[in-house]
Amino acid sequence: MSALFNFQSFLTVVLLVICTCTYVKLHFPAILEHRTGFRGFFWKAARIGERLSPWVALGCLTMGLSIMFY
Repeated sequence: MSALFNFQSFLTVVLLVICTCTYVKLHFPAILEHRTGFRGFFWKAARIGERLSPWVALGCLTMGLSIMFY
């Protein structure tokens, strides 16, 4: 089943995109310096990861536990 049709998989993909974009922005900031267009989406995801990092970490922990036990 595609991640678009399964809500748990969709949330997992969104969390992974946010975490990956934040990591890339911290190590290679020149890649995500454009704030508009296609790369602007990834810039916004990195921004969410930077500003809401405790909530993103809690979401990743919850998602990991739910995948392991359910």
